[in-house]
Amino acid sequence: MREQTRIAAVLFDFDGTIMDSETAVFDAYRRLYREHGHELSLEEWAGGIGTLGGFDPVEELEARLGRAIDQATLEGRSWEDVAAAGDPGLRPGVGDYIDEARARGIALGIVSSNDRSWVDTHVERLGIADVWATIATADGDEDRAKPSPDLYLDALAALRVDASAAVAIEDSPNGIAAAKTAGVFCVAAPNDVTAGLDLSAADVVVRSLDELPFARMLELAAGEG
Repeated sequence: MREQTRIAAVLFDFDGTIMDSETAVFDAYRRLYREHGHELSLEEWAGGIGTLGGFDPVEELEARLGRAIDQATLEGRSWEDVAAAGDPGLRPGVGDYIDEARARGIALGIVSSNDRSWVDTHVERLGIADVWATIATADGDEDRAKPSPDLYLDALAALRVDASAAVAIEDSPNGIAAAKTAGVFCVAAPNDVTAGLDLSAADVVVRSLDELPFARMLELAAGEG
């Protein structure tokens, strides 16, 4: 059991955790594969969740077909297009966690393998742009993307918080690995796509954050049982 400590920061993954863009994008590419007579498995797709360079669905489909896919066929299937069409909101429990953390004076951060411009666009759209004390993003750098702990270490350094006083909220194996390697207590709250993946490396796994009251999460993270 961890020594009891005061939790000073809660660090959220973004895609799939704060908003569920991942399920919509996976569904879009699965339709693309079926239109070309192929299936896209979750196991294949999972290699790219929460990281960079893990799996390129277009490159894989082109390899199967033995030819390039014309750009007109790909229109509307980018992350930006799919997210814009679906207009995903906050996942269950996220808003309550943000409100509780702010009420208790606990710093909030985002740790994402995506680009800063993507995160900024959507936190503004979601009405939560002003709540984050730090935002750490990979911005195309595969070496810094999860499962590397670098982004978590950057966020902790920016907040001047020790890893033992922080909690990570993640949805994927790559994200969990990054948090745990950085020494951060990790809660996994998977979405429809990641729920079937191996999340056992997390300290706590819940179907969504609204199943784990914020106060109880703090107790678990602080080593209070």
